[in-house]
Amino acid sequence: MQTTLNREDSKLTISVSDRVDTTTAPELERVILDNLDGVTELVLDLKDMPYTSSAGLRVLLKAQKAMKTQGNMKLVNVCDDVMEIFDMTGFADILTIE
Repeated sequence: MQTTLNREDSKLTISVSDRVDTTTAPELERVILDNLDGVTELVLDLKDMPYTSSAGLRVLLKAQKAMKTQGNMKLVNVCDDVMEIFDMTGFADILTIE
């Protein structure tokens, strides 16, 4: 898994490439949580993320809870396979997905 960060003032966009699973989820969590200082808008670009496991879902939920106190978070460019996972788990109702 690879991440690319792009910060513009208080907006942080993190692009995630490759699968997020038990092995890679801790790294994604670290990248997100270590870069939230001063961020009021977090955008996770999942265009190149073809799969997430329950470990990845936990990271997304943790990121949303952190952002709830300082701004908002949204997911963009979610592929059909990952959207299906969000739908099946109820995460589509919890997360802001554009």
